[in-house]
Amino acid sequence: MKPTLRLLFAVIALASFAGAAARADPPQPPERYDSLGADWGAQQNEARRGVKQGRYVPLARVIAEINRRTPGYQLDAGLEEANGKPVYRVRWAGSKGHRIDYIVDAVSGAILSAQ
Repeated sequence: MKPTLRLLFAVIALASFAGAAARADPPQPPERYDSLGADWGAQQNEARRGVKQGRYVPLARVIAEINRRTPGYQLDAGLEEANGKPVYRVRWAGSKGHRIDYIVDAVSGAILSAQ
């Protein structure tokens, strides 16, 4: 077989493989994410309601305090429950690239742990 023909067959095979991969369904997220047993949307709605009603401190205040304590940036955050109390779990990237999981009391804003 001529080299040009081999190259043509390789390109066609690669194109058909890429097309099949592009048509594959994207992975679906898990049904539940947090210990409150709610999906992300419900979790965010609960956090917003709690802040509006004065039950929880705003997450922005929590993020500012963590940044003051450990310069870096937020990877993600969510409202969870620990020992029957609402807490924010904030995943943080420190300035040197290390990841820290902060557990913060959602009612008082106090940092309970940093791991």
